[in-house]
Amino acid sequence: MTTAALEPRAGRRCHNVLNSLHSTHYFSPDVGRELGAVGVTDPRAVNFAVRAAALGPVGAGAVAAAFYNYKYELVARHVPAVWETATPGQVLAARVRAVDATLRRLLGEEAVASAEMAEAARLALRAAEACSRGARPLYAAHADLPVPEEPHLAYWHAATLLREHRGDGHLAVLMSAGLDGLEAMVTHTATGKGMTPKWVFGTRGWSQEDWDAATDRLRERGLLDAAGELTERGVALREEIEQETDRLDRAPYAHLGAEGVARLTELGAAFAQAALKAGAYPANLLGKR
Repeated sequence: MTTAALEPRAGRRCHNVLNSLHSTHYFSPDVGRELGAVGVTDPRAVNFAVRAAALGPVGAGAVAAAFYNYKYELVARHVPAVWETATPGQVLAARVRAVDATLRRLLGEEAVASAEMAEAARLALRAAEACSRGARPLYAAHADLPVPEEPHLAYWHAATLLREHRGDGHLAVLMSAGLDGLEAMVTHTATGKGMTPKWVFGTRGWSQEDWDAATDRLRERGLLDAAGELTERGVALREEIEQETDRLDRAPYAHLGAEGVARLTELGAAFAQAALKAGAYPANLLGKR
């Protein structure tokens, strides 16, 4: 199947439903419990350790670069100190245990053991075969990890690969657009789809002063108006960013083919919807200010 056979946004839609289920573990009490069992108890340290562990015992600079939208000073409070409490290997093992518990709780044992889950895992892993390591540190690090044997964990692992592959490419596009990490979040929030400023302050380490300064810079560029809304130019830039991200992330979905992408999207949407109904995310995560 050629790339041209895919609908323009088919890969984006597929990624979105896969990422919806993948991301549940960041908000799961199971992650805090399992990381706590290996000595990591601070919620921010848990977050950095869980996502960065695949990179190995790296320092704050590497994590801040790979994560992009966290304030460096926040990262440096927890990294590399967290590796003195638990090794990356211990964190990765704890993450798998947490994901297993989370998916079983959100989806139920029947869905976890279903033929549909096994099919989704096969399709997602097939798509991930076409991901590329170049200039994609988080994807490349996760691609070196073994694929779990159980289908629900294999599906989650493949969703992780596809999420980090797209995410690494997205950061390259943001840099090309001249948006730093905080400016990227301010413009995303202005679309009505991003995190609230309060959530950004609590999880990314930025302050209201930082947010206001970023907003001023974006106004000077003509991307935000006086009310903090996207201008016509700002709307166009955000759409260009998404389109270029799609282009850089086309290979996995072209490799899977239109039929496979449609089926994976269908299966992924069903699992994601079940997780949402089970209360996978905090109610105040999303929404415009």
